[in-house]
Amino acid sequence: MSEWTRIGGRLRGLVAGGLLLSITMLSPAGAEVQLRPGATPDLDQATLTDVLAVFKQADEALRARDVDGVMSLYSEQYNYHGLKKADMRKVWTNLFDEFQELSNAHHFSRLTKVGSGSKTIIEVTCTGSLSGLSKTGGLRVPIDSWYEEVHYMTFEDGQWRIRGNVGDSPRIMPFGTSPHPLF
Repeated sequence: MSEWTRIGGRLRGLVAGGLLLSITMLSPAGAEVQLRPGATPDLDQATLTDVLAVFKQADEALRARDVDGVMSLYSEQYNYHGLKKADMRKVWTNLFDEFQELSNAHHFSRLTKVGSGSKTIIEVTCTGSLSGLSKTGGLRVPIDSWYEEVHYMTFEDGQWRIRGNVGDSPRIMPFGTSPHPLF
């Protein structure tokens, strides 16, 4: 048994008992999506399926190293603390240039609908990570990780898309928080 397997086992034991996260070591170019029981009290099955499909499409685009596929998941209104959709294209292009075998995990603890009609937003509370194999160093490295981050989804052109922030938000993030623009 490897040291990582033993550590993962210890961590799983620590967070057992109904907490959000179970630690799973991802294989290269892998993806993991978990939905906590009871996480979707006010979503109908069709909306839940459509929102989860966005994250599945993201996984497929990562495996295919398809920048256009990833970008198709972002809203034209995307704005995350001042980063726009064009900025995200540059970020993803750079990630694909620097890393191979990207792996991600999304553990959803709550999905809730806010608003109605064309102004409906789905707030997806998520803990997860993105890692990749560095082309220059040859090591698997963490690229991004987040805890209880809210992904805001908006319905645009017949599909749920990643929106970024909703409403007014400070351009400078509060002390102790890190940006999470990727998903």
